[in-house]
Amino acid sequence: MLRAPAPFRIEDLALLGNTRSAALVRPDGAINWACMPDFDSPAVFASMLGGEEHGFWRVGPAVYDGSPPPAADRRQYLGDTMILRQEWDTDTGTLAITDFMPAPDVTDNAEPQIIRIVECVSGVVRVASVFRPRTDYGATLPTIQRFNHGTPRLSATTYPHSYWLDGPSHTVNRDGVCRADLSLHAHQSITLSLTWKPSNRPAPIPPDAFAELDATVEYWDQWARGCTYRGPYRDAVVRSALTLKATCHPGGGVVAAPTTSLPEQLGGERQWDYRFVWLRDSALTIAALIRLGQLEEARRWRSWLIDTVTPVRLQPIYRLNGDADLDEEVLDHLPGYEESRPVRIGNGAAGQLQLDVFGELADTLLLAEDTGLPADPKIDALLLALITQLELRWKEPDEGIWEIRGEARHFTHSKVMCWVAVDRTLRLLERRPDADPAVLVRLAVLREEIHHDVCTRGVDPERGVFTQYYGGEDLDASLLLISQVGFLPADDQRVIATVEAIQHHLTEYGLVLRYATREEPGTNVDGLAGHEGAFLACSFWLAEGLAAIGRYGQATGLFDRLLALRSDLGLLAEEYDPLARRQLGNYPQAFSHWALADAAVRLWSRAGRSNPSRPRAAVEQAVPAAVVA
Repeated sequence: MLRAPAPFRIEDLALLGNTRSAALVRPDGAINWACMPDFDSPAVFASMLGGEEHGFWRVGPAVYDGSPPPAADRRQYLGDTMILRQEWDTDTGTLAITDFMPAPDVTDNAEPQIIRIVECVSGVVRVASVFRPRTDYGATLPTIQRFNHGTPRLSATTYPHSYWLDGPSHTVNRDGVCRADLSLHAHQSITLSLTWKPSNRPAPIPPDAFAELDATVEYWDQWARGCTYRGPYRDAVVRSALTLKATCHPGGGVVAAPTTSLPEQLGGERQWDYRFVWLRDSALTIAALIRLGQLEEARRWRSWLIDTVTPVRLQPIYRLNGDADLDEEVLDHLPGYEESRPVRIGNGAAGQLQLDVFGELADTLLLAEDTGLPADPKIDALLLALITQLELRWKEPDEGIWEIRGEARHFTHSKVMCWVAVDRTLRLLERRPDADPAVLVRLAVLREEIHHDVCTRGVDPERGVFTQYYGGEDLDASLLLISQVGFLPADDQRVIATVEAIQHHLTEYGLVLRYATREEPGTNVDGLAGHEGAFLACSFWLAEGLAAIGRYGQATGLFDRLLALRSDLGLLAEEYDPLARRQLGNYPQAFSHWALADAAVRLWSRAGRSNPSRPRAAVEQAVPAAVVA
């Protein structure tokens, strides 16, 4: 009889990635989420959002008495890689398992794989591999076949996908649960691998696990060596950079997160599918990588934009392959993470108007050229076409950076980013010797018009602070970006007042909310019921904002506290619940990791200018009990 899954928090999960697809591993050795061949492919293991009957693959110490599988005593990524090593100290010996996905650039196999190297470090350990594939997000029992010609293997097939398991011989019961048990003595090892293949293609060649391991170590180590940040937070920054790299598909698209429907409020309705390319999120991820000295991802992203984006039909989200179809569906067969329903695939926000997207795209495209990518006439044409659309639509209400499901509004941040779009496009075109002077004049006038509109309609005249939307009174954490994007200088009194207001009135236990939410139905600007956790990216923005207005001690204290909220592997979800002291939302979240990297770069830069000898503040392990003061 199958046991219920061992309890786990979101931050207990470890990410395996190959820049094309991803899997998540629990500390007990169970892979409970995996999508292959791509991030947005249907999951073959989906017990993360349900129970073991929805698919998992556990390798670890064998248990036979009905007790839960034990969690590893130690785990870490090997150096600056995405290769996970977990170790168990059992009564009879120590077991180590090394899990990884070979990066596509280093393997002769075009198909994505998960490789698990199992080693007895000392003594004798009884090991079990329990493999229960369930395709279509846990809805379908695949056809399972065993092959024993030479090396044992089995296949699990649901058209058009086949998953090939190589390793020790597994038994298969009538419920499609496959199991292998064996004993390992000190220094003995076995390897297991799972390879995706189209179901109409021949079986894959089993991988050379140790050769793949060596090549994958070199791949990630070499990439990490290219990170130019040398400040006091280098370990945290490099881990965030590696996590961001893992979301960058070789085709140029960048996913927001490798998961769907991890809740922003436990038991609530705030569950979304993030396995797609948000133009905003991808631009901000690429910008962070550029600031860390990584340009190859920017080159691929620019090419993806040229091939994908049609300005007259611009939408904020696309599939990795550039498709615009993201119809949102509910998977009723999955009960959700800790009973948080609904579980969604697809994303209805693809049909929204999110005006800020124009600004993030233009800002990153200018940054890419500033830092070494050559000018491209196709990029110039794309920006001009986008600005043409912006001229037509910037005065419209939109759904904004937080892609609300409520009434569209004139969000102040959206208008600020419209100004950014015009400003960056103008600055780029001014470099071109053949730029049309009439176009430059038109853009300069438009830039000034938008700036005046925001400063007139986006500020509460009584408090002197920027508001979430025109005519409103509420705050919004996105307003912390006003000085970062150059809309106003950091010493402008409106900027200072806004930072201070957010610090004191839009925080819970020192962490920043995106915007105010209330439990009463129909009272939230986003059109949803309930509350949500503090938004981690916004908390990093507050650290940057405090530093910009001269509150450097508060800024570094907040930043160090945020670092203490990461998992033991250095990973962050989208949000954090300061009362429950746990991470919430899709995981790991690119938005959180690029915000961490950007904050570290800017804080280090400001420290070097103001006080180069300042020692790093001590990291507080406890969640802050009050607003940082």
